[in-house]
Amino acid sequence: MSNRLARFGNDLHSGRTSYPFVQKRGLWLAVSLALIVVSILIPVVKGGFNLGIDFTGGSEFTVSGVENPDVSVGERAVADTAGTQEATVTNIAPGTVRVQTQQLDDDQTLALKHELQDAYGVGEDQVTSTFVGPTWGQGVTQQALWGLLVFVALALALMALYFRTWKMSVSAIAAMLTTIVITAGIYALVDFEVTPSAIIGFLTVLSYSLYDSVVVFDKVRENTSGLLDGTAPGERRKRTYAEQVNLAVNQTLVRSINTSVVGILPVGSILFIGAYLLGAGTLKDLSLSLFVGIIVGTLATLFVAAPLYSWLRDREPAVRQQSREVLEQRTTDAPPVSSDPVSA
Repeated sequence: MSNRLARFGNDLHSGRTSYPFVQKRGLWLAVSLALIVVSILIPVVKGGFNLGIDFTGGSEFTVSGVENPDVSVGERAVADTAGTQEATVTNIAPGTVRVQTQQLDDDQTLALKHELQDAYGVGEDQVTSTFVGPTWGQGVTQQALWGLLVFVALALALMALYFRTWKMSVSAIAAMLTTIVITAGIYALVDFEVTPSAIIGFLTVLSYSLYDSVVVFDKVRENTSGLLDGTAPGERRKRTYAEQVNLAVNQTLVRSINTSVVGILPVGSILFIGAYLLGAGTLKDLSLSLFVGIIVGTLATLFVAAPLYSWLRDREPAVRQQSREVLEQRTTDAPPVSSDPVSA
């Protein structure tokens, strides 16, 4: 198995095996644009995202000293209490259960408090209730938006200086924004709950997406160095600019996959163990956004960042001239086709 993977990586690096990330850039960019439009329309059609209590406000109950912290017990208690809405029940610590509902009046709060007390077999002082307003959630959203704007501006400037071309920075930012929009669309489609922890996960995915793009573009810069001014090695000059970009993506493909797997495995472990075994809601919200975002971010680098950069560079006269020269040289070097009949 390891030998097969090593051979696969060597074939990608040498160009013997190649996937058309750049050659079919029109298709990939069109599909990406369609997914972006669909991701934007999903929350519009569904009436918005499934926002958590920190964004919408509501009532929150904390039950401590619980011997059997089964969330279904709390869900049944809420269902048995007249007039209450659907609730989110999570284990936030050993022996501690949190119940979140829409805002309840005083009578409903008192009724649900007694119901939870009886359901979990705890004392009256072990069930506390409080009202959570939406102000904190709105504050987090505003800070996240400001953080996103500052991050994008700094990333654009620094990447343009590092790569010495604004086209790489624009392509990387486009892939990053594609990651965020599609991840948000998946959240809306599957009806995942959006919490402040999920927002933090979204912002964390930004750095991962940019890192993946920088790795690919570093290889692109190496492969295309000297290609336009004629100082590149002879073997490198046999490929067009677009072909060198595609070769760079293929050469870093195994690394991109390995980076994604290394990121997904611990996040998946946190998602499964922390959320579904321990019932920690915060861990689930954070790891779920990271899990989805890492997968989408890797695909966006391969199918958005590199193809878009190649498309932007192909508008340049120097790049077009280099491509024409390479194709003409191939035609010249091609062996002549014999017109003699083939003997049997």
